[in-house]
Order: sequence, then structure tokens, then C-alpha cells
Amino acid sequence: MADTVTAAREAHQSTAWEVFRVFLRLGLTSFGGPIAHLGYFHDDFVVRRKWLEEKTYADLVALCQFLPGPTSSKVGIAIGLSRAGYLGALAAWTGFTLPSAIALVLFAYGVDAFGSTLGSGWLHGLKVAAVAVVAQAVLSMMRSLAPDRERATLAVVAAALVLAIPSAFIQIGVILLGAVAGMTWLRQQAPTDHVAMPHTVTRGAAIAAIVAFFAILLGLPLLVAAFPSHSLQLFEAFFRAGSLVFGGGHVVLPLLQASVVPPGWVSNDAFLAGYGAAQAVPGPLFTFSAYLGAVMGPAPNGWLGAALCLVAMFLPAFLLVVGPLPFWDDLRRQNWARSALCGVNAAVVGLLLAALYNPVWTSGILKPGDFALAAAAFLLLFMWQTPPWLVVAFCALGGAALSTIQL
Repeated sequence: MADTVTAAREAHQSTAWEVFRVFLRLGLTSFGGPIAHLGYFHDDFVVRRKWLEEKTYADLVALCQFLPGPTSSKVGIAIGLSRAGYLGALAAWTGFTLPSAIALVLFAYGVDAFGSTLGSGWLHGLKVAAVAVVAQAVLSMMRSLAPDRERATLAVVAAALVLAIPSAFIQIGVILLGAVAGMTWLRQQAPTDHVAMPHTVTRGAAIAAIVAFFAILLGLPLLVAAFPSHSLQLFEAFFRAGSLVFGGGHVVLPLLQASVVPPGWVSNDAFLAGYGAAQAVPGPLFTFSAYLGAVMGPAPNGWLGAALCLVAMFLPAFLLVVGPLPFWDDLRRQNWARSALCGVNAAVVGLLLAALYNPVWTSGILKPGDFALAAAAFLLLFMWQTPPWLVVAFCALGGAALSTIQL
């Protein structure tokens, strides 16, 4: 522990302002989703700036993948924490998140201003783009997180359960089921080349963060039941989504859809249009929460709703970075922990597979022209490696063209 703290102090060479400037540039230019973000981070912080050693960065990525929440954002928060303390963590998150959040809130205002055109062709094209993006995410995650018969079977069972019993609670149950199945069915060996993480988090601060995380996660539903308030309901729904998402930003889609569409807070068309637009902006996909907060019908909405949902969505990431750091060295040596994570990852592939069908496919593919446009978008993404924002623009134009020729 003393060596870890000493290493962190030696790495404390940046101001929070410097951290903010570096991450703001990344927030403006990092297209391509969490895997691409991790590549940008590696190039910037390991290769160019040498803020982290290669093995230290790999270990940091492993920790952030082990925990729920947005992986690339957690890595960024941890890097900011190691460079400039808690203020550096906040600066890293703000710089990386702000550009896409602002862009999506502005898009939400556009959707609200032109609500009468919600069924227009270009907006439907965004829903078609979501089909291609989620399909590619399912294929990519299946290859990496469910590559064998056991995990693929677990993913399909999870998808079937979620489709058969559509509710937020069954999604949580599927994640827990994946953890249990992993510990009993999937045996993983812990790595031996472990590298200690540089940080300044004390065990007392870590325990406080873990207690705060579970207190909010378990206490907010009781508070909402005792004191009904739409603001509390919003905060609880988005905090829960940010707390239970494994496997990348796309997996947040079914959790958020189950939370905001059935109560009528956001229409399904507006939800999928925003999800399509989120593919066209840089930075973390979890800033989709800012769009939902802004476009929401009941107050708070607009900028206030966007800020509330954004903070609720990312607060678990802060707590789940600070909390486990002092204990990660011991936990990673436990085979049961790695086995549980393998099962959870397979289950979340099933969650995303279910979301591909409902609501993404059922809302986006309504006629043969939609299927042809989605197939072309998938081809561009998967085979031609076209940037997602270009594919989204292509689908918007294609949707507008299809609406004029009624195909």
C-alpha cells in the first residue's frame, strides 16, 4: 500500500487544468465508441505523454472492465485521479464528457422544436442507423465476450428471458444470473503478471465511496416510494442504469428504454432518434442521458433535466473507481471474481441482443427500404470501417430519400 501511494505521489505532476485541457481535446475528437477511446487514451497517455507505464495502463483497463459503468470514462477518471487527485478526476470527466453532452442537448432542443416532424424520413433514418450500430455491437461483443458454446448459450438464454419478461427488474436478475453461472460454470485463472495501480485513495475514502454507492443504489427506491417526486425518480432511474451496465455504452440502451419509455417520460421515437444521433458525436455514449433529460416531457427537462440525468448516470462511475482501487490487488487474484465477470459479460451480450430486436429492430425496420438501408449501414460499419458519424449522416439522408419515394 505504501509503495502504491508513493508511486501515485511521484505521478502527481499535472494540474487539474492541464488534465482538463488534455481530456477536452479527446472529448472533441474521440469518435468510435469505448474500444476506440481506449486506443486514443493509450496513444496519448502511454505512448506520447508517458503518464502511465504499459502494464499499469493494461491493469487500469482490466479494473474498469471488471466494474459496471462506462469503461472509457472510468479509465479517464482514474487517470485524472492519478495525475491531480480528486479534482483531476473531475477535470478529466468534465473535459471528456462535456462536448458530446452539449451536442446532444442541442439536438434534443431541435427535436422538441420540430416535434411535428418526428415521423419524418430523416429522423426515421436515425432509428435505422441505430439498428446497424447495435447489430455491429452485438457481433463484436459476441466475439469477445461470448466466444464459446457455454457463454453463447448463456447470452441467448439471457436474451430470451428479457424478451419474455420485459422489465428493468428482470434485466438486473439476468446480470446476477450471469454472475452465478460464471462462478459455477466458467472457470477462469487469475493472471500472474499483476501491476499495482498508482493512486492516492486511502482505504477509508474507498470504503466511504463503496458505502455511498450501495446506500444510493438501495436507498433511492425506498426514498422515491416514501416521497414521490419526478426528480427523485429520474435520479434513481439513471443512477441505477449507470450502476448496472457491463460491457460498454450500447448495453445501457435496454436499461434506459425500460426506465423512460413505458412511463411516458420519453416517446419511443424520440428515444431511438436520440440514440442514433449519439453515434454521430465524440466522447462517451453515456452522454445519451443528457439528451433524454433534455427531451423529457415532464419537468425537470431542458438543460436542468440534462444536468440531473447526466450527473446521476456518471456518479456511479466515480464511486466505483474510487471504491475498489485499494482492494483491487487482492481481488484480481481471486479466480471466482474473474469467473463471475465472464458470466456477467455473457449475460449483457444477451441484454443487447434482446434490445436489437425490441425496441431497435421493431421500431426501425418497418418496410423493405428500411432493411436495405440498415444492411448498407451495417456494411459500411463492419466491412468498410466507416466512422459512425458518417454512417449516421448517411442513414439520415437515406431515410429522407426513402420517404420521398415511398419505398
